[in-house]
Amino acid sequence: MIYITAIHLSGGAKHEHIDSVRWENPSTRKTGESTKQEVVRWLEAHKESEARVRNGASYVLVGVVKASPPYIRTYADGVWTDNLLALPRY
Repeated sequence: MIYITAIHLSGGAKHEHIDSVRWENPSTRKTGESTKQEVVRWLEAHKESEARVRNGASYVLVGVVKASPPYIRTYADGVWTDNLLALPRY
């Protein structure tokens, strides 16, 4: 499980324009940076793994939007949300 902590946008301001993300693994304290494509592949290949965005004291899951090309977006209670776009930029 990882928490996405920041996003980098390229060519626009929507979820489709998230180019890369910074993340942290709370159990190992490891941090890193991954491209959108790497996160999509990781989520699709490891169905038991989760990517999350902190939302106050709780969290929101990150899912893969099946578009061409696929991209990441948060969802809560079965509804796509904008939590990723609220994260700091780098």
